[in-house]
Amino acid sequence: MSEPLEINLDLDKLFQPAWATSPSDPNKYARYDGTEGESRGDRRFGRGDRPPRRDGGFGGPRPGGFGGGPGGPRSGGDRGPRPGGFGGPGGPRSGGDRGPRPQGGPGGGAPGIAWDPKGGPRRDGPGRGPRRPDFRPEPLIPVELTLTPEQGGVSSLARQIKLSGRAYPLFEVATLVMQKPDRYTVGFKVMKRRDEATKKDVAVQPLFVCNLDDTLWLSEAAASEHALKAHFDTFYQTQKMPCDPPKGVWTLVAQCGMTGELLGPPNFHGYQEKLRKLHADRFSRMNFDMYKSRVKIVKDEAIVKQWTESVSFRFEYTALNVPEPKVLQSMDEVRAHFAEVHQPSIIKQVDAFTPKADAKLPAALQTLLRVSLDKEKRFPIRIATALSNTFASMGLQFFKRDKTVVHVAVARPHYLDIENSVVSETTKKIIEHINTNVGTNRKRLVETLAPSPAPAEAPADAAAAPGTAPAPTPLTAEQQSVLNDLHWLIHQGHVIEFASGMLETAKKPAPRPTPTPKAPKKGDKQPAAPEGASAEAASEAVAATDVAASLAQEAPQAADQAAEAEAQPEPVTPAAEAAPENPPQAG
Repeated sequence: MSEPLEINLDLDKLFQPAWATSPSDPNKYARYDGTEGESRGDRRFGRGDRPPRRDGGFGGPRPGGFGGGPGGPRSGGDRGPRPGGFGGPGGPRSGGDRGPRPQGGPGGGAPGIAWDPKGGPRRDGPGRGPRRPDFRPEPLIPVELTLTPEQGGVSSLARQIKLSGRAYPLFEVATLVMQKPDRYTVGFKVMKRRDEATKKDVAVQPLFVCNLDDTLWLSEAAASEHALKAHFDTFYQTQKMPCDPPKGVWTLVAQCGMTGELLGPPNFHGYQEKLRKLHADRFSRMNFDMYKSRVKIVKDEAIVKQWTESVSFRFEYTALNVPEPKVLQSMDEVRAHFAEVHQPSIIKQVDAFTPKADAKLPAALQTLLRVSLDKEKRFPIRIATALSNTFASMGLQFFKRDKTVVHVAVARPHYLDIENSVVSETTKKIIEHINTNVGTNRKRLVETLAPSPAPAEAPADAAAAPGTAPAPTPLTAEQQSVLNDLHWLIHQGHVIEFASGMLETAKKPAPRPTPTPKAPKKGDKQPAAPEGASAEAASEAVAATDVAASLAQEAPQAADQAAEAEAQPEPVTPAAEAAPENPPQAG
């Protein structure tokens, strides 16, 4: 019996590439000793036995070589002129002056390219056509948009401000209103201009309302078309009457390639009219020739028969809600009858209108609404103006903190001079604590002026169950007295409690500068004033000037009626402060 053949094959090595199976060289750089490059010379310092430059000096000509200098001929014979390329039209490589460099870009003298730092065509000649015009949005329609906060929500906000006594930034309150659409209503109002011919104010863009569904439209024709289409069954009854089919043999019909509607044979007398009507109703934004190219010709007998049956009857329209019924033969007669009989009582022109929240608006009004709401959410000036008017009618006051941010509160800042006013010791301590501790709040004020007593240890059997909130500690008499005095100071404007809870006292107004008397003009005779009355007359003149200036500054503004009120309150004399409204008296 023969012995089994042993085959010693390493399959891993058999399927490896040649470079992986070759033996590795332990030192492949052993035959190099570092002197192999001396024969070529150092390119930067010594250049071996090369001859010196012919003219000497750095950058001078050299005896032939790369670059085509005025040296001898290059090896390999004369190659002739070099063909032109990107570097400009070539010439002989050796000898002679190269001449001026051809005009071109920084990288060479390619013909037809010019460097224009001011922009323009990128190539000489006609260029690459006109540039794309800058995108500019379409101008908004000349209609004024009004935003009115919901009255119930504004009344609730006013009650909260009165109860809390805090001062809230007006624009933050307006931003709170703009967060949800159900907190405000949108209205539209026409803009008017003076007509020189009739000497009357006319609307730049009139507004029309359909009384049937309270929808707003920009033209009487659009409103009438909407009323007829949306409420057609209210005014007219449609009847389908048979008629004779069109005479002739029809083998093909035209069909709209986008809607599939049958238009009829191209040689049918009503084909062009129906084609243009469908284009005007459904595809008015598309070019008519382009739409016409989408129409396809169908030769299917079933489709031809379907068109023949569709034109084998006609529609009659009977007018309803009229003293005498009238039968109309076409939609043109229906539109004329509707415009004459029903339109005057249904379509009304208005100067201002507030549509429903879910009402459909024309495209131009939708664009105006979207753009205006985006601006209002970033800077709610309309809502802030409406809020200021409503808050002012409810007895709230407005002031500017540091002459920048408008706040609404129960009272405007009113400086209290505790040195010359009769107030209680608790009131003085409150004022001093707020002035000393900048950024303090109500809790720290009470704990500082009337600390809470240490809590008594509760018996073990009366311990609260786990998870139950501890009962609030009742206020002491001293703490209640501090809170009562603080409440009076806030509602009198002597202390301002902001929305963050920070307390701040009303600042002392800056003294008013004494006006310099004007020198009398020559020739003007001044009436002689009695002695002792000059000072009184001067003081009355100053007071009149201050009142006029105050009224001018407190006049309502178009953008922000209450926000432009003066930040500094009028100074209070000690006599007026001696008897404030129900002030806390010293015990």
